[in-house]
Amino acid sequence: MNDKVVLPVWTVGLFIVIMNTTMFNVSIPSIIGDLQISADLGAWVISSYSIGYALSTVIYSRLTDIVPLRKLLTVGLLVLGLSSVYGIFAHSFGALLAARILQSAGAGVMAGLGLVLASRYVPLERRGSAIAMISAGSAMAFGLGPIVGGLISEYFGWNGLFAITCLVLVILPVLLRLLPKEDSQPFRFDLVGAILTVVNAATVLLAVTQLSMIWIVVSVVSFLLHAWHLRRGKETFINPELLRNHDFRKLVVIGFCVLVLNLGNLFLMPLVLANLFHRTAMEIGLTIAPGAILSAFLTRFVGRWIDTYGNLRFLLIGHIVLSIVMLLFYAVVGTSSIVVLVGYICFSPAFSATLSSLNNETSRILPKTLIGSGMGLMQLIQFCGGSISVAVCGILLEVQTHTSLALSYQHVYGLLLLIGLVSIGMLLWYKSSGKKVQQAGN
Repeated sequence: MNDKVVLPVWTVGLFIVIMNTTMFNVSIPSIIGDLQISADLGAWVISSYSIGYALSTVIYSRLTDIVPLRKLLTVGLLVLGLSSVYGIFAHSFGALLAARILQSAGAGVMAGLGLVLASRYVPLERRGSAIAMISAGSAMAFGLGPIVGGLISEYFGWNGLFAITCLVLVILPVLLRLLPKEDSQPFRFDLVGAILTVVNAATVLLAVTQLSMIWIVVSVVSFLLHAWHLRRGKETFINPELLRNHDFRKLVVIGFCVLVLNLGNLFLMPLVLANLFHRTAMEIGLTIAPGAILSAFLTRFVGRWIDTYGNLRFLLIGHIVLSIVMLLFYAVVGTSSIVVLVGYICFSPAFSATLSSLNNETSRILPKTLIGSGMGLMQLIQFCGGSISVAVCGILLEVQTHTSLALSYQHVYGLLLLIGLVSIGMLLWYKSSGKKVQQAGN
């Protein structure tokens, strides 16, 4: 496989898929008004896609151990592309929600297979650059999504957003021509384990977003059932070897925290700009875009640096920068919109470098047989972290009824700063345990 050709094309596809998660954010007011629905129902246009995207990602990743990448890609992109065509003609809430759920069922194939593809076919000495390219495409999509969404919604209506995602149908034949051919492997697919994984993730997110004790109980019961299934099952959907890997568990916690910081910040910045500085959706997008563009520009350098100097160094540097930006926002976010602009210019490249290093380090510590399931589980937990972060940030803003807006945002950024410090502590623990293992081996 010529990764120098395949990965740029893959990154374009992933850019389209990730942007689909943020384009709809700025259109929610229009959707609520056009369809005459409540704000709670409107929120499901976003949350249903996020939940489905996270779950489909881990399923596609797990299936890479037994099903050729080309077959999985064909199914995923056809589902995504055709559901996007259907969404262009959706004129009721039910049709819109169905289109978004179907989109999410196909969208996970790009994220789920991208890291597996890089880990499986790119040599270790160039893998950091490959993963950095993929991560930069995601960062760019998060930044440009609001701009593209605002432009299309303003001139073509929210149905026009689906047309952008239809472009994956153009990318599909190109990738099928470039990807290597693989043989199917004999394997007993653990349908019960897959269902329990879906239920685990969905009930956790519902428990947080709905603040429901019933959903909390259901979630706890589902995790207990899954633990029982892992003990007695063979060839389970979640490989128990991953859960017994101490280093993998630490990296999973770090990945959870990093996505909490990223999506929490992406949720808060537009609110700060809109409510404190009265910026329009277009102006918000233009404020966020420079950071995303810089992150994409630095991709080739960051990837080379990671390959040269190692994952852990850039993990630590990225964590420090992310925490400094959270400290800056905690201290002075309400003073000027320039603070948000400058902060995200530092935050976005740091997040991209951190995520690239984290994913590269994860692929390094896992044996080849566990890369598909391991990277899938890592991404599922990352996406859950991001979804939970958005829900918790929104709840914290709602409960601060007797606090000024500026102070409310500062309090939430203070919590994100604490999460960043916890992640740094976990990273230092991971580094120290690695040194002990190395010394013991010597």
